[in-house]
Amino acid sequence: MSTRTTDLDAGAGGPGATARRTTLLGDVRTARWADRLWTAVQAGDEYSALDLIDNALDDGLEPEAVLLDVVGAVQRRVGTEWAANRMSVAGEHVATAINDRVISSLPIRRPAAPRGRIAVACVDQEWHALPARLLAETLRLRGWHVDYLGAQVPTPHLIGHIHRTGPDAVCLSSSLPTRLPLAHGAITAVQAVGTSVMTGGLAFGADGRYARLLGADAWAPDARTAADRLAAGPLPQPSPAHQTIDDLPHLGDQEYTMVAGSSARLVRDTFHRLEQRYPTMKGYDDEQRERTAEDIAHIVDFLTAALYVDASEIFTEFLTWTADVLTARGVPARSLVPGLDLLEEQLRDFPRARALIGTGRDVLTDSPRPRHAG
Repeated sequence: MSTRTTDLDAGAGGPGATARRTTLLGDVRTARWADRLWTAVQAGDEYSALDLIDNALDDGLEPEAVLLDVVGAVQRRVGTEWAANRMSVAGEHVATAINDRVISSLPIRRPAAPRGRIAVACVDQEWHALPARLLAETLRLRGWHVDYLGAQVPTPHLIGHIHRTGPDAVCLSSSLPTRLPLAHGAITAVQAVGTSVMTGGLAFGADGRYARLLGADAWAPDARTAADRLAAGPLPQPSPAHQTIDDLPHLGDQEYTMVAGSSARLVRDTFHRLEQRYPTMKGYDDEQRERTAEDIAHIVDFLTAALYVDASEIFTEFLTWTADVLTARGVPARSLVPGLDLLEEQLRDFPRARALIGTGRDVLTDSPRPRHAG
């Protein structure tokens, strides 16, 4: 079991030093089990993975440590390996399915008196469900009654569930910043019925900045921290009912609304203009054409998300990540620039959008270009 403490002494001796040594030993131990699970999921060997988890529990590893420090660590590695082109999409899906099966095998005792009731759900259109599942199971291990609603929960259905069950709080998960507009709608809708909302997941920023911007009542960087916060006492009472623009006054310029509303046309027209200006595209096979269209669609999606919260880093971090993924696959990062140029041409009347595109281009080329006047 990994022992954790917030009272680590600066000196070499004393209880803090003992805690540090215990933590390090626990980290080494869980890392060893995580390496073994990684070997099993790489091989697609579900039976070995399940046996391994049984052995880890028999060895004295706590279920929560297995859940978060073994399974969670392996799932993070899956994402890293896919991005580096060392794991296929099929391999990623197999690994995720095995991890999900492993989670289901962990023993959970029915609490004599549940601490309370928590609803855990992914934002609508968010299909990365494992982070929410890790939180749901952590809360169950700690004695909560948990309603785990899974991936892609439409907000009206979430509200209906709240009316039927009356949870003490709702935990909303999202991994993709492109879901922030939907997350904002879900947060305000849940708060409007008098229920507090905690958010988590990469979509809300490593420091929770977008959770605060969108008015969430609490934010946690990981499942263990979220469980600790809920155990510490009730979340703050939700804010009174209010409009989206009250949180994000910059939306009054209508750029987000107009760009989001024309996203399908932007993707289509950008693809066609690329074909016209770059004859080499005519030699693309069907898969290459499909990948190019997908890349353009993702660029537009992240551009609109950045417009929604008025945060350039959402756009630039996506472009940097995409450039790394393309480079790992032998495609130069600068191949993204022509698409940005064509988008900028089409969005000439949207100064915030053009500024975001210019910043993104600078990140990709490391050679800032002069901006046109708005």
